[in-house]
This record gives sequence, structure tokens and C-alpha cells, in this order.
Amino acid sequence: MSPLTTSAFDLPDHLSPKADPALIAGDEVHFAAIAESLEQSIAELSDRLDAERKAPGGKGRQALDRDLEIHRLTARLRALRRFGLDLCLGHMVSADNAEPVYVGRLGLTDSTGCRLLLDWRSPAAEPFFGATHGNPMGLASRRRYRWTRGRISDYWDEVFTSDGLVGHAALDDQSAFIASLGSSRSPRMRDVLGTIQADQDAIIRAGSRGALVVDGGPGTGKTVVALHRSAYLLYSDPRLGHRRGGVLFVGPHQPYLAYVADVLPSLGEEGVQTCTLRDLVTEGAAAAIETDPDVARLKSSADMVKAIEPAVRFYENPPTKGMTVTTHWSDIWLSADDWAEAFEAPEPGTPHNEARDQIWEELLTILMDKHDEDDVSPDLLRKSLLRNRELLTTFNRAWPLIEAADLVGDLWSVPAYLRMCAPWLSPDEVRRLQRADAQAWTVSDLPLLDAARQRLGDPEASRRRRWHAASVAAERERMAQVVDNLLEADDDGEGVVTMLHGQDLKEALVDDAALPGADQDQLAGPFAHIVVDEAQELTDAEWQMLLLRCPSRSFTIVGDRAQARHGFTESWQERLERIGLDRINLASLSINYRTPEEIMAEAEPVILAALPDANVPTSIRSSGVPVVHGSVSDLGSILDTWLAAHADGTACVIGDPTFQATSRVRALTPELSKGLEFDLVVLIDPEEFGEGIEGAVDRYVAMTRATQQLVILTSS
Repeated sequence: MSPLTTSAFDLPDHLSPKADPALIAGDEVHFAAIAESLEQSIAELSDRLDAERKAPGGKGRQALDRDLEIHRLTARLRALRRFGLDLCLGHMVSADNAEPVYVGRLGLTDSTGCRLLLDWRSPAAEPFFGATHGNPMGLASRRRYRWTRGRISDYWDEVFTSDGLVGHAALDDQSAFIASLGSSRSPRMRDVLGTIQADQDAIIRAGSRGALVVDGGPGTGKTVVALHRSAYLLYSDPRLGHRRGGVLFVGPHQPYLAYVADVLPSLGEEGVQTCTLRDLVTEGAAAAIETDPDVARLKSSADMVKAIEPAVRFYENPPTKGMTVTTHWSDIWLSADDWAEAFEAPEPGTPHNEARDQIWEELLTILMDKHDEDDVSPDLLRKSLLRNRELLTTFNRAWPLIEAADLVGDLWSVPAYLRMCAPWLSPDEVRRLQRADAQAWTVSDLPLLDAARQRLGDPEASRRRRWHAASVAAERERMAQVVDNLLEADDDGEGVVTMLHGQDLKEALVDDAALPGADQDQLAGPFAHIVVDEAQELTDAEWQMLLLRCPSRSFTIVGDRAQARHGFTESWQERLERIGLDRINLASLSINYRTPEEIMAEAEPVILAALPDANVPTSIRSSGVPVVHGSVSDLGSILDTWLAAHADGTACVIGDPTFQATSRVRALTPELSKGLEFDLVVLIDPEEFGEGIEGAVDRYVAMTRATQQLVILTSS
């Protein structure tokens, strides 16, 4: 970026009073300093990044530190290049200091160390978001900017004391903010950091210990809070850093993740893992919805997940009879007690397939200790034992490698096995859970597959480890032969070549890291903190998938009980304590920033008829556009008229699976619209969405996706 040569302000004619130099001259000077510092910072970061990339990679911790530094420099450089001057969100003036403090997406200093931008996540920046007229938090005034294509298209001032009235032009505190709520939507969530409200900011900055529930109805900014809280916690809480496990963000579906994909990078945070529950399990992508509600209910309980433990233990039985292990040199007696001792070798909690390797090593140790012949090297004896077919067969039968899919599939195809693992099930329930294609996976199977994979470990990883160990052994043997050849060629047995006699040097000549290794599952955890949006939909069994990945029990849980498609009769406290969480705190959002009053007036009775205690939020704005009712035959003309009148923005048709989506008009089911927002929403035959609570919730959710206009069309 070159130094600032034009004004950062590009105010339209009707805002010309705000262009008075008396109001913006101080900002212009500060933006010039920011532009100069940005240019210098980008140049310095580019040089440092080039130097890091050219530096030797190193090994172990050194290599990890280098990779992390490259990642950090790349992320910051990308953020600076992405935003430029619009890194600045606004400024605040304290009651006891007339000098404004400018707040930005990132912190920024000039070459002398003078602070130009205060990182929005720092404690000192909290009043910029949290100050209200009731609690000014020491501020005299606050100014927020609206940026359009890199220049300020509007700004507004909020004044908290009589002294703050001087030099401000926008004394209607909320007018620009309210106007921004009705601006056109795009296929990606728009940037809202500059307009975070006090109630949202207080939740974003809450501590990370225990579980924080953020309860709020449609349009209250739950998703905004969840995303910004993820970035805030990584910045402010050293217990959650990437080296401590980092943060996992779980959304309800893929359209949602695509919609929010730009938010965390725009906050300078690219280290948060994002996924849906389906993504946690390999089979999730192709899993179908369970068609039998009784089967779905049975599989949704936490008890069903507990059936995995006895299902695995069934395959962990040491032989009760001894055996003779024959080698080329002698016969070795392996007693039942020896088997039992080997089976005790793994540490508690070791996954089954990993424990198998440890047990096998312990068996080999026991056998080698029992061998009393001195005329054979340990290496030869070990190789002989590794090839003993009878020993391998007995061991494989006692502790086999198991695939999670095979284990869970057996539950749905072998009634006696399911009865043994889940004795609380009635005979009728056992029969109902059986199916012809045991591995025709449904979404309800995913928690069991996940629990099985966590308990078993990856059998392929076990095979890869053995292959890796064999590769290392072969490489060491080859290197030992090279060393022997060099020593034989050394005429006088002195000098540097004699160092090759040292075992440590022989080991160092083998680069383990260069040999094939196992890939790591980035979503397997453990994570230091997990953020869950639309959490009201999770079953008890699905919660177990997340609890397995977060031993600290540090969660941000975002949802609305009134948007639970299958009902949510408990309190959050009752639900979360039942699934295994404690230290639960509840924060509520009650202001609907997104949905106009006209739409909420029609949506509210829909949900209250099914859920009289629904937490329906209060809208703070009116669009002036009434809800339109019409015939399905009008769909084409309604969309054509809206598109012709709106050069920007997005629309969505909900409830018509035959509608062909376009670049600006989406087509979704009610369920897949959850968490999204559109300027125009057209509902097709909403009464056909379903009956009871599920139908009412789907209608309520679909209606409240609209930020400007709602149209309801029926076939009759």
C-alpha cells in the first residue's frame, strides 16, 4: 500500500455536513499515519517471511516452531493486505482524555512504537463495544465507521457526556446502525465487527471455563457472537492456544459453513477448525436420515453409545490355556498367566488397536526372557517369533484388529451381540434395530461409529506404525552395513571413521521423519474449547461425540430451544447436566436485530401456538414492507420483479424442491436454511412443512430468515 494520497472519506452528497474538516481532520491525519505504517509493516513482514522460508527446516521442535512462525506471519500478512485502512473500526474518547483511541481488527504501531490501532480483542478496547448510555464505561464519545470499497461512506457518533457533544455531527446514535441492519445480504455473511452491540460483546468476552450457553431467538446475533467469541478466546486465553488444542467450531450444515467462511479470516484468525457433526465421522458425508422415528430415538440416547465399550471388550480376552511356542532353537512355554500379564501391558484408555501393538511387544518380551539358550542373538530370536504362525493366529483371535464400521454393523445384524452389549433393550427394540444392510449408515449411526473409532483407534494407523517401524529397522540395518564397510576400508583404524563405532551416531544416521508415517485426523481432538451453533438440535448421543473431543469441558453452546425441530422440553441446565457437563452459565440475547417487525408479527403466533413458552425476541426495526400472501403461480413474477428492483442482495425459495437456484436466488429446505439470512424469502406451501412441533419450528425458522421481505405462497 502506498502512503495515503486521497481522503479516506467518500461521503455521499446528502452527508456533506459530516465532511466538515472540523469533524474529520483528526481522522485524516491518523489514517495517513496508518497507511504509512501498513506499508512499512507489509514490507517488513514479507522480508521476515522470505527469510523464514529460506532458513533450514531443522528437526523436531525446531521444525515445528519454524512452521508455526511461517503460519503466523502468513496469516498477519494476509490480514493486512486484505483490509488496508478499513482495519480501523472507529475511535473512542475517554471522559478524562481528549485524545481519541482508534480500535482495529488487529493491533498496529508505527516505527516509534506509538499505538495506531488497538486490537478489538484487547481489554482496553472493551468500552468501544460495551459502552451504553446507562453504563458509559468511562467514555465521553464513540465514533464508528462504515466502509465501502476501502473508503468511509458514513460514520456516526455516540455521545455519553455533555462534554462529548463538541465536534460531533451524528447525534442520532442508532440511525446508521439501524440502517445497516437492512442493507443487502450477500452469499457470505457480511462483516459486522464494527457494529457489535453491548449485549453481544459482553458474551463474546466472557471467560472460557466451563460451559457458556448463549440462548437467543432468531436474529439476535447468536452466530455473530459464536464466531467472534472463537477469535476472542484464542487471542485472550493462553489456555486455548493452538499448542494447547485450539478451538473447534461446529455448525449445523454445509451451507451454513459456506455462509460464515469469511468471518474468522476477516478477524485475523485462521486457526479455528470448522466442521459439522457429519464431518467428524468418515461415513457422515453419505449418511442418510433415519426414516424410522423409533429407531432414531433409540440410537439418540447416550446409553446406546455406552454399548460400544462392552462391544469392544468382547474382543479383548486373553487365552485361558497355555501353549508351546516353537523356535529354531528351543520350545518356550507361554502360560495363561503370561497371556494375562501381556494383556495388562497397555495403559488405561489406550485405544484397542494401539493396545494390540503394546500387548504384542510385551508377549515378545516375555517369550525372549524365557528363552534360556545363549547361542542365538536377540534379533534372530525376535525375527523367529514374529514369523511364528501359531502364535500369531492365537494372538489375532484373542485381540484382533477391528474396524469401527464392522463393530457397529455387527450390532445391527447379530441380535445376540446387541443384546449382550445393550441389555436394557427389550426384545422388540433389538429386533427393530436390526436391518438387512448392516452398513447402510444413517445420521443416527454416526455417534456410535465415532465412539467405536475413538475406542478402537484406527487399524490402518496401527498397520502404518508397524510398517514404519519395519522401515526404520531395515534402514538401520542397511546403515549398519554401510558403517561396517567403511570401518573395514579404514587402514589405520583411527580418525573420524572410528566415530562410526558409536551406537548413538549409527542411530543418528537414520532419519525417522523421512520415512513413511501416519496421517493425523485434524478433527479427532482433543480440543481446548468447542463452540457449537444451533446446539438445540443435538441428541444426547451426538453430544458424546463432542465431549470425547473436549476433556476440559470448555464449551460455548449457542442455540434457541424454540428452534429445536424435535422439541426441547427441558431447561438448558437440565439437558447439559444430563449429558455430562457441569459449571454451566447461561447468557440470553433478546433483541432481534435481523427480522423486521412486520415479519415477526406473523412468525410469532406460528411458534407460540406450538410452544407457548418460546423465547421470541423483540425486533428493533421496521422495514415498512408488509408480508405478502399469494399463489404459487406468482413465484416467477415475484422473483423477476424483486430482481429488477434490487441490483444487490440475495433471495431464497424455501419448500420447493423443483425450483432451480440461480446466482442470487437460493433453493433450500427449511432445515438447511437454519442459521442463514436473505433479503427476500419466499415460502412455498409452508403448511406442508409438517405437523406438530417439527412443522411449526420449520415454518418459524423459514419465516425469520428474511431481513427485508417475506412472501408466502400456497398452491390452493
